[in-house]
Amino acid sequence: MIAELGHYALVLALGLALIQGIVPIVGARSRDPVLMGVAGTTALAQFAFVAIAFTALTLCYVISDFSVVNVFENSHSAMPLVYKITSVWGNHEGSMLLWVLILSLFGTLVAIFGANLPLTLKANVLGVQSWIAAAFYLFILVTSNPFLRLQNAPLEGRDLNPILQDIGLAIHPPLLYLGYVGLSITFSFAIAALIEGRIDAAWARWVRPWTLAAWICLTLGIAMGSYWAYYELGWGGWWFWDPVENASFMPWLAGTALLHSAVVMEKRNALKVWTILLAILAFSLSLIGTFLVRSGVLTSVHAFATDPTRGVFILAILTAFIGGGLALFAWRARMLKQGGLFAPISREGALIFNNLFLTSACATVFIGTLYPLALETLTGAKISVGAPFFNATFAPLFIPLLVVVPFGPLMAWKRGDLYGVAQRLLGALATAVIAIAVTFAIAGGGSLLAPFMIGLAFYVMVGAITDLAERTSLFRVPAALSLLRARGLARSVWGTALAHFGLGVTLLGIVFETQWGAERIEAMNPTQTVSIRGYDLTFDGIMQRGGPNYRELAAKFTVRSGGVVIGILEPSKRSFPSRDTSTTEAALMTRGLSQLYLSLGDPNPDGSIAVRLYHKPLVLLIWLGTVVMALGGALSLSDRRLRVGAPRPATPKTALQPAE
Repeated sequence: MIAELGHYALVLALGLALIQGIVPIVGARSRDPVLMGVAGTTALAQFAFVAIAFTALTLCYVISDFSVVNVFENSHSAMPLVYKITSVWGNHEGSMLLWVLILSLFGTLVAIFGANLPLTLKANVLGVQSWIAAAFYLFILVTSNPFLRLQNAPLEGRDLNPILQDIGLAIHPPLLYLGYVGLSITFSFAIAALIEGRIDAAWARWVRPWTLAAWICLTLGIAMGSYWAYYELGWGGWWFWDPVENASFMPWLAGTALLHSAVVMEKRNALKVWTILLAILAFSLSLIGTFLVRSGVLTSVHAFATDPTRGVFILAILTAFIGGGLALFAWRARMLKQGGLFAPISREGALIFNNLFLTSACATVFIGTLYPLALETLTGAKISVGAPFFNATFAPLFIPLLVVVPFGPLMAWKRGDLYGVAQRLLGALATAVIAIAVTFAIAGGGSLLAPFMIGLAFYVMVGAITDLAERTSLFRVPAALSLLRARGLARSVWGTALAHFGLGVTLLGIVFETQWGAERIEAMNPTQTVSIRGYDLTFDGIMQRGGPNYRELAAKFTVRSGGVVIGILEPSKRSFPSRDTSTTEAALMTRGLSQLYLSLGDPNPDGSIAVRLYHKPLVLLIWLGTVVMALGGALSLSDRRLRVGAPRPATPKTALQPAE
C-alpha cells in the first residue's frame, strides 16, 4: 500500500506540473493575475506530492519491503539503517526521484521567496521549471518507476552495490543534485526573461542568489565525491578525469563563469547576451551529464543505468530543452539592446577574461569527454582520452586565469589602472617569487613547473588578502579605523576574497600531492616492516571479521615514527555474499594536513599479501580549499543585497528593443 501511495502521488505531481506549466504562462501572456497566481500554489502542492512519493520509497527501504522491485534490487535486511536510507538514491530509479524532489524544491523556494519578483516573470519562471519537472516525472513513470511490485515477494534483497555502502553516499549525491538541479532555476529565469522580453540589471540581481546557491552545492558535491572515491576505491587517487567526473565539472565551470558574468550585468547592465547564454548552457551541461550517467553510453563506477530506452528518453528531453532554449535565445538575442560601455582595462574586462578562459576550459573538457563517444558511435573506433590530454590542455588555460584572479577585485569599474593595481599586488608577487625560490631549493632543482605552481598558489592567496587590506586601508590608517572599515565591508566582498583564497589553497594541495607524493607496493609477510618518508609500518597479521552483511579480511599494521608508535592502520577487503563482490577498504592516518594511505591487494600463494602504501603530503588542502570556496560563496549569499534581491520596478519596462 505504501508503494502504491507513492506511485499515485507521483502521478498527481505530474498532473500538477502540467497545470503549472500551462496556466501561469497563459496568465502572463494575458496579464491575468489570477492565472499567474496559480503558479505559487501548484508549486507548493507539487513539492508536497513528490515529497510523499520520496517518503513512501524511503519507508519501503526502511521496513525492507522486498516485494518492491527497487528495494529487492538494492537493499538487504541486515544493512545498517543509514545505508537503507542512502540506498534510496543509490540506484537509478531512486536517484531520479531525488532529482525531481530537488527540482520541485527549487520551484517551491522561488514561490516562497520570490515575492519581490514581477508577477509575470515569476509566473514564467515557475512555468518553465514545471515543464522540466513534468518531463522528468514522465521519464520516471514510463521508464524508471521505483514503485513496481514483484508478483512473489522474495525473503531477502540482493543488497546495495558494495562500493556505495559508505557514509559518503549520504552526502555526495544530494549535494551534487542540489547543484545540478539548482542550475535549472537559472535556466528557467533565462527562458522566462526571453519569453517576457525583459533582460536588465534587475534580472541579473534576481538570478545571482539562485546561481550562487547551486554553485555552492555543486562545489561541495564534487569535493565530497572526490574524497569518497579517494578513500573508498583503494586506488589512492582523488581525480581521474573520469567522464562522469567531467560531467559534474563542466556545469561547475559554466556556473562559475555565469556568476562572474552576472556581476557585470548587474553592475553595468552589460554582457546581457552572454549571461543569458551561460544560464542556458550551465543547465544544458547538467542535462548532458544526466544523459551520460543514465544512458548506458558510459561504463563507470559512477554510472547508474545501462538501459538504452532510458538513454533515448533522456536524449529527447535534452534535445527539447537545450534545442528549444537555444532556438529561443537565437530568436531573441539579436533584439537585445546593448548595455553600458567600459574600457578593456577595467573590472568588467577582468571578468570577461575570466569568462573567456573558464568557458574555453569547459569546452576542452567537453570535447575530451564526448569526442571518444561520438567517434565510437560514428565509426566504431575506440580511443581513450585520459589524464595526459586533460592535463596538457586544461592547465595552460587555467594558469592565465589564476594570474588574473587577484587583479579583478582590485580593478575599478568602467576604467581601471593596471599599473596601480600591479603596484598593490607587489606583495603577492614577492611572496610568489620567494615561494618559488624556496620550493626549488628544497626540491634540489629539477623542473620549474611545480615550484612555479606553488608560487602561483601563494600569489592567489596573498592577492585575496591584499584586496581586503586595500579596502580596509590596513597599516595605512589607525587599527581601530581599519577594523571599523572591515566591519562595514559587504559580505559579498569577504565572500569573494574567501573563495579566491580557497582556490589557492586547493591548488597548493594539488601540486604537493601530485609532485611530491610517494608510493610503495610490497608483498609482505607478518612481522615485516616497510618504510616510507620517515614512517615505518610493521605488518602484525591478518584477522577475519564479520559485518552485518559482509565478511571482512583485515590486516593490522603498527605505524612508527622515529621508533615511537604513533598509531594503527587496519586496511581490509570486504566480501558481500549477496552480491558476490568484494571491496577494498583503505586505511588512512592523518598527520597534520598530510596522510598515510594503505590499501590491501590480493593474498599470494606463499602466504604474503600485497599492500599499496602512499604518503600524500598536504593532500587535505585539496578538499579544505573547496570547503573554503564554498564558505566564501555562502558568505556572499548571506549578503543582504542578494537576500533582498532587486527592488520591484515602479513602472513596467518596455519590451526588447532592436540593437542600435
